[in-house]
Amino acid sequence: MDEKKDSNHEEGRQSALHVMKGISSMHDGFVSSKKKRFQKKETALPDMAALSEGVMAGKRGDLAKAITFIESNSLNHYKYGQELLQTLLPRTGNSVRIGITGVPGAGKSTFIEAFGKMLCDEGYKVAVLAIDPSSSISGGSILGDKTRMELLAKHPNAFIRPSPSSGTLGGVHRKTRETMLLCEAAGFDVILIETVGVGQSEFIVRGMVDFFMLLVLTGAGDELQGMKKGIMELADAIVVNKADGENKRLAERTRAEYSQFLHLLQPSTKGWQSQAYTCSALKNEKISDLWKVIMEFETTTKETGVFEERRRLQTKEWLHTLIMEQLKTNFYQHPYVQAELKNMEQQAMDGEMTPSQAAEDLFTQVYK
Repeated sequence: MDEKKDSNHEEGRQSALHVMKGISSMHDGFVSSKKKRFQKKETALPDMAALSEGVMAGKRGDLAKAITFIESNSLNHYKYGQELLQTLLPRTGNSVRIGITGVPGAGKSTFIEAFGKMLCDEGYKVAVLAIDPSSSISGGSILGDKTRMELLAKHPNAFIRPSPSSGTLGGVHRKTRETMLLCEAAGFDVILIETVGVGQSEFIVRGMVDFFMLLVLTGAGDELQGMKKGIMELADAIVVNKADGENKRLAERTRAEYSQFLHLLQPSTKGWQSQAYTCSALKNEKISDLWKVIMEFETTTKETGVFEERRRLQTKEWLHTLIMEQLKTNFYQHPYVQAELKNMEQQAMDGEMTPSQAAEDLFTQVYK
């Protein structure tokens, strides 16, 4: 009787286990199907020839799509974007590249909108790109550009693209520069590159444009004291904005002070004497005069060969920047560095070894 009871108990336990196993299998199947359903699918890459033709035809959707591949951190997308850029390279280089920076409150967005709209109205195709190295540190976004330049954004001849809001400083530089090339391939005549961040952004932009413009406010006396000489030396033109109403007379005096100061500096561009000018972006006054200055600059520098030589040197510097970025990335991704770096940091901070010794050891292991 007891044996029969034990036998029934064992059968029940096995049956229960079987049921439990069935429930588990059903659960696994559910999780598996759920995973499949929510798993991010790798989107198929568009036909290269079709996309490049679309970009060259000036189709905004195709241009935006091409830029997305350039900006993507996906290795697959990056390779596709580079191949696309190589295909479009012969169609690049035909624009005037203008860098625009400014002191806080100088009305940079208002100026870019007024200047860009004037060019668009004259039949030029204008692309506005922004570069913001500070966003790679703070993670901030400057997607507000289109709302800050609402009128320009609506113009059929204009294209506005914010900079990537994350990535390394060199990465933001690369993506902005390659976006510029795509815009040129799409037939844009004028590329305006706006600096949004502070510090290194001016130097980065100077290294990718033909003409560099610095926007300032009236009251140069105080301004000159606080402004870095290095930033002044980058400028091909200094523009005193907001020269309207009662501010007009002070703006003219400020312009004279800046012009005098510029004569004491080494010219930013060989064979071109940088000058200061006044304008009112709000009232749309003297904006067209600045375009005449830029066209004169282009004519002068092309005749002397400075224009082409600067672009060649910029490309060379860009190559070296990319090499440095790649070396840095490869170094920190090396297995030995990933395994030992924190330990060596600790030893250096504890005074057990010098930072020079730690760096030497790491480099020896990586490049032995």
